[in-house]
Amino acid sequence: MRKDVRILLVGEPKVGKTSLIMSLVSEEFPDEVPLRAEEITIPADVTPERVPTHIVDYSEAEQSEEQLYQEISKANVICIVYSVNNKKSIEKVTSHWIPLINDRTDKDSRVPLILVGNKSDLVEHSSMETILPIMNQYQDIETCVECSAKNLKNISELFYYAQKAVLHPTGPLYCPEEKELKTSCIKALTRIFKVSDLDNDGILNDNELNFFQKTCFNTPLAPQALEDVKNVVRRNMTDGVKDNGLTLKGFLFLHTLFIQRGRHETTWTVLRRFGYDDDLELTQEYLFPIIKVPSDCTTELNHNAYLFLQSVFDKHDKDRDCALSPEEVKDLFKVFPYMPWGPDVNNTVCTNEQGWITYQGYLSQWTLTTYLDVQRSLEYLGYLGYSIIYEQESQAAAITVTRNKRIDLQKKQTQRSVFRCNVLGARGSGKSGFLQAFLGSNLQRQRRVREDHKSFYAINTTYVYGQEKYLLLHEVMPDFQFLSEADLACDVVCLVYDINNPRSFEYCAKVYKQYFIDSKTPCVVIAAKSDLHEIRQHYSLSPHEFCRKHKLHPPQPFTCNMTEAPSKDIYTRLTTMAMYPHMAQTDLKNSTFWLRASVGATVFAVLGFAMYRALLKQR
Repeated sequence: MRKDVRILLVGEPKVGKTSLIMSLVSEEFPDEVPLRAEEITIPADVTPERVPTHIVDYSEAEQSEEQLYQEISKANVICIVYSVNNKKSIEKVTSHWIPLINDRTDKDSRVPLILVGNKSDLVEHSSMETILPIMNQYQDIETCVECSAKNLKNISELFYYAQKAVLHPTGPLYCPEEKELKTSCIKALTRIFKVSDLDNDGILNDNELNFFQKTCFNTPLAPQALEDVKNVVRRNMTDGVKDNGLTLKGFLFLHTLFIQRGRHETTWTVLRRFGYDDDLELTQEYLFPIIKVPSDCTTELNHNAYLFLQSVFDKHDKDRDCALSPEEVKDLFKVFPYMPWGPDVNNTVCTNEQGWITYQGYLSQWTLTTYLDVQRSLEYLGYLGYSIIYEQESQAAAITVTRNKRIDLQKKQTQRSVFRCNVLGARGSGKSGFLQAFLGSNLQRQRRVREDHKSFYAINTTYVYGQEKYLLLHEVMPDFQFLSEADLACDVVCLVYDINNPRSFEYCAKVYKQYFIDSKTPCVVIAAKSDLHEIRQHYSLSPHEFCRKHKLHPPQPFTCNMTEAPSKDIYTRLTTMAMYPHMAQTDLKNSTFWLRASVGATVFAVLGFAMYRALLKQR
C-alpha cells in the first residue's frame, strides 16, 4: 500500500476550496478565509487508513498555470470542487477541469477524481441529478460528495473518500458499465483461491475459509458468520456453494458484492496480503525478497520448504501414483503467469516408465533451481504462496545459505546437502549418457529422447554413510579454450573419455593439466562405453599411466548399454569425494572406505524406500 496520499483541491474561484480545508483542520468555519491554504499534512495516526495525508489547495489568484500543472502531476487524487448553488461552477467541471486534468495525466495511470459539491447549506435540493450523468460519462470519477464547509457537513467523509480512492481504487477491480470484475482482478482472485484451496478440491471448506480469513484479516470467522456468508452466496447463485464449501464462482461473487457495496478495502486487503500492487501485478518485493549469498556459498531449501513442496505435490497428485502427469503439472502451475518447466525437466530428474516426473524428481528439480538460481526459486515459491501458507515474512525463510566452502575444507566436514559435479569430455565421449544413467535411464531409453528435449543437467539423490544427499551433474560444453569460472566451480570433476575412440582421452588430459592439476577439486576419470572394445589412446601416456602419474584414481569403467537400469555406485563415489575432498587423494584410494560408504548407501536406500511406501499408505 502507498506510504502517503496527496490530495489536490481544484475548482472555480469562490466555490469554497480553502474553507473546506480550514474547516477540516480547525473543526469550525473560519471567519476570515485567505486566498489559499498552505499545504497541510495529517499524521498517519489520525487518519482511518493509518497513512500520512497531504492536502494541497489551488488558487487561481495566487498560482500560475505551470504551478497548477505541477500539482496535478504530483497528486494521487484530485477533488474538483463546485458550488451546488452555482450552475456555472458545475458546468466548468466537464468543460474545463476534467479535460485539463486528463491532458496533464497519462492515459494508463489516470488519477482518480472526486466531485465535491460544497455549500449544501444554501440550497434545499441536491445537485446529484445533474452530477450522475457526469459520473457515468467519466470512469475516472470515483464518487461525488455533497458537503458544507459552514456547518461541517461531510467534511471528514470527503477526505476519507479521497484517501480511499487512492488506497483502494475501484478502477483496477471493477467495470461499472458491465457491473462485473475486470479480467485482471478475476485472474488475481483466482490465483488466491487456488493457493487457499489447500486440498485442491475446487472448494474452500470451513477450515480453509477460516485460514484465509485469519491470514487476511487476523481473525477467524464465527461459525454463524461463515454460514451467513454462504447463505448470501446461495441466495444469489446456484453454483456458488458446493458440499457446504465456497466455489471459485462463489468466491468471485462475494468480492463483486463487496465492491458494489463500496467495500473495496476488503478486496484490496486480500489482494495486498497475497502480494499484489495497485496494478494487480505481484510486487517485486513479494516475488524477490532480498537474500545475500556470499561468494563460495551455495543455496539450498530448508526442511520447512521441503514440507511445503511435499504438500503442493500431494495436493496435485490426484491419482496418488507418486508422479505428476502432464495434466497434473499443468494444474500445479496454474498459479504461475507462465509455464516454468519445459520438456527438458523430464530429462533432468527421475521420471516413471511413462516419462512423468516422480515425487523424487519433483523435489530434485526444486533443489536444482534453488542451487543454480535462488532468485527464480524465490519467485516460484512466491507464486505458490509459501510465505502466506507458512506464515513467514517472505520466501527467503525457505532458503538456507550454506557456509563458505573454505570453512568446510578447514573443518573437514560439511552441512551441505547439494554437491555439484561438472562433467567434461570431448564431443561424443558419452557425457550425456553418463548424466542420463544417473536418472536410471539406459541407452535404449536415452535414444527415445528428442534432441530439443535434452538437458545439460541431471540431479538425483545418493546416500553416503546413510545420509541422503543431492548430486547435481552438469555437462560442460567441450570448447575447453573457453571454459568460464562457472564451468570450473564445482565440488568434484568428471573427465569422461570414450574407450573406443583413440582421440578421446587427449581432451581429458589437456583439460586436467590446464585447469585442475593445481586445484583442490577432486577429479575422477570415467572410461565410458566400457561395453565396447578398448582401443589404445593417441596420447603420450595411457589413461592408467596418466592417472598414476597425477595421483588420480584409476579410470572408472562405465556403460549404460544394458537392459536394466545402470549402477549408481560411481555416483555415490562422486558424492563421497565432494563431501570429503580432503580425503580424495588418501583414504579414498582405500577400497574399504568405498565399501563402507556404498554399503551404508544401499542399506539406507532400502530403509528409505520402505519408509516412503509407509508414508504413501498414510497419504
